[in-house]
Amino acid sequence: MSNNLQTFTKGLIKENPILVLLLGCCPTLATTTSAINGMSMGLATTFVLIMSNLVISLLKGFIPDKVRIPCFIVVIASFVTIVQLVMQAYVPDIYETLGLFIPLIVVNCIVLGRAEAFASKNTVFPSILDGAGMGLGFTLALTVLGCVRELLGSGSVFGIGILPETANILLFILPPGAFIALGFMIAIVNQFRKENH
Repeated sequence: MSNNLQTFTKGLIKENPILVLLLGCCPTLATTTSAINGMSMGLATTFVLIMSNLVISLLKGFIPDKVRIPCFIVVIASFVTIVQLVMQAYVPDIYETLGLFIPLIVVNCIVLGRAEAFASKNTVFPSILDGAGMGLGFTLALTVLGCVRELLGSGSVFGIGILPETANILLFILPPGAFIALGFMIAIVNQFRKENH
């Protein structure tokens, strides 16, 4: 497998930010009450990851070492602002639901971690692939968690009714349900990784 393909695919399962590295758990637990919320948060973060990795890899030679973290945060905050304004204009319902968690992408340890660990040390194309892989892994984990919580808590997935109302388990829409569902997902991924080693 080529280095570029490995860079892209490692964020999907091998180094999935949520299910393996356990990074960014605050927005994960808070925004996954439904599949659409999880997917929206994941895609917003993916955009920020790709664009901030791209810009940071381009500017890495010009950023003094002593101020690199504040510079990274300014770059990330610029793209978060773009996401925030676009969501506010075109998908106000989702923006309203996700609320405070959109601006908090600025301090999401996944985004800053990838800027520091990868984009600041690599060229543009691998940095874009790294951001895309990590972002899609994050989006996949949030969407699956949102699907599980929505199905068990509301009997639907992406708003489409699947289970009868009598089968709903309210716990899964509440914060404890997020911990339980995420715990089971992490256990399944760990078992899968153990069997494939």
